[in-house]
Amino acid sequence: MRPLLALSEAIDALNEKIGYICNFLVLAACVVSAANAMVRYAFGYSSNGWLELQWYMFAFLVMFGASYTFKRNEHVRVEIFYLFLSERGQLWLDMIGTLFFLIPACLLLAYLSWPFFMQAYAVGEMSGNAGGLLRWPIKFVIPSGFVLLALQGVSEVIKRIAALRGEVTIDAKYERPTQ
Repeated sequence: MRPLLALSEAIDALNEKIGYICNFLVLAACVVSAANAMVRYAFGYSSNGWLELQWYMFAFLVMFGASYTFKRNEHVRVEIFYLFLSERGQLWLDMIGTLFFLIPACLLLAYLSWPFFMQAYAVGEMSGNAGGLLRWPIKFVIPSGFVLLALQGVSEVIKRIAALRGEVTIDAKYERPTQ
C-alpha cells in the first residue's frame, strides 16, 4: 500500500501546485478584466486579445481548479444519504462513486475532447476575431483538465482503500491521509 500512497501524495502535490497557480489566475483575470474595461472607457480602445485572455484564464480556472477542489473536498456533493452513513459507509460511497462514475466519465470526456484539440492544433486554429489569440492551447486545457480530475480521483480511491484497511485516517477538511 505504501507505493500507492506515495503515488497518491504525488498526484495531490501536483494538483496542489496547479491549485496555487489557479489562485493567482483569479487575481490576474480580475486585473485584466478591470484594465480592459478602464482602457475601453477611458481611451475608447478595446482589444479582443485581452478579452479572450480573460476567457482563457477562466477556462483554465474551471478545468484545472476542479481537481484542486476535489482534492480539498470542497466539491459539490449531494449529502442526502451521505450524512446518514457511518464514516466507513462514507468511505465506501466516495470510493464507489469515484471508481464507477467520476473516473470513467473524466476519461471518456478526455478521450472525446482530444480530437477537438488535435484538429485545432493541426490547422493552427486562431480566433475569428481581429487581434484574437490562438485557439488550440486553450482547447488542450479541456482533455488535460479531465485527465487531472481523473488522476485526483485515483488518488482519492487510494486514500479511501487505505482508510478502509485502517492504514490511514482521512482529515475530513482537506482529504489528507494522516497516520
